Amino acid sequence: MEIKDRNFEIVRNEAEEYYKTIDRVTCPYFGEGEQIAFNSKGIKHIKFKSDRVARNRSDQYVRLKHLKFAKRIIEKSRTLQEYSEGQIFDEIKSEHRREKKLVPVKYYGFIAIINDSGRLKRLKIIVKQVGGGEKYFWSIIPFWTSNKQLKMHSGNVEED
Repeated sequence: MEIKDRNFEIVRNEAEEYYKTIDRVTCPYFGEGEQIAFNSKGIKHIKFKSDRVARNRSDQYVRLKHLKFAKRIIEKSRTLQEYSEGQIFDEIKSEHRREKKLVPVKYYGFIAIINDSGRLKRLKIIVKQVGGGEKYFWSIIPFWTSNKQLKMHSGNVEED
């Protein structure tokens, strides 16, 4: 998919401006007292796979275009669809120094089917928690399809 520079810039600027307006949101799955932060790590991850490794433009474009749904999906999610935990090397600040340490990480996945201008789209929102720290928006992953048709079931809908 070839993205024209002007379209890409418009979508990127709109998504970045919108993202700045979100500070924290409450997710019903985690309860009223706990909020999900929308910090710089989330928007950075949408643009970069890792430090200094940018996502290709079409990947960024699709994620940035759907970023407007992330807040709503988190605010309405009452059921966890995916969960993963492990360990990663993360930069830790200690006594005026930064060092990489192996820390536990948890990823929470919330999937929603959204009506976007008459088209149904399946999106996955990832919330990340490093160590015992705060939970924050990490990523939005659209359902990639090759036949341009969203299948919400396999086989017989009545029996699935």
